[in-house]
Amino acid sequence: MKTFELKGSLRTDLGKKATKAFRKQDAIPAVIYGGENSTEAIHFTVQISDVRKLIYTPEIFLVDLSLDGKAYKAILKDIQVHPVTDAILHLDFLHVFENQPIVIDVPVVLDGLAEGVKAGGKLSLDTRKLRVKALYTQVPEKLHINIEHLALGKSVQVGELNFDGLELLNAKNAVVCRVQLTRAARGLAAKGK
Repeated sequence: MKTFELKGSLRTDLGKKATKAFRKQDAIPAVIYGGENSTEAIHFTVQISDVRKLIYTPEIFLVDLSLDGKAYKAILKDIQVHPVTDAILHLDFLHVFENQPIVIDVPVVLDGLAEGVKAGGKLSLDTRKLRVKALYTQVPEKLHINIEHLALGKSVQVGELNFDGLELLNAKNAVVCRVQLTRAARGLAAKGK
């Protein structure tokens, strides 16, 4: 997993008035959960320009967070966005430890050219991210799935997948990708009969 350096400032004012003031200064209110005490939450702010490359990417990062000199390792858990302006309103981070597993969505990458596509089918990726549970040191940047054997009309389900050190949390019968029969392929099949 790639790392991302981020600096923030602790905040003690937690009301609406203080939050509006931070946003006017191009700062985003944020919180980090899951410290040694599970009810502990650390409130801080980060600058919009500092988090752009963390938010506007499909990749996952381990965030090296520095808050007024104290260091934390975290992952970005949630982003609240304004419904009209798409401005970032709030960020939630999860404090991670080497001995505690985390739950995170990891992007799926399909490798190879499916047999069904060669035969005239259309490949569709139904699940772009899979939810996994693992230690943060074992979480890959992407989950690679080989689809060369995938025939026409067949699919790959979550229950068929297995990755070392990862527990897949999606439903076992959820379809990850499939090769669909196209009209052209149906026409060829009808002529061949």
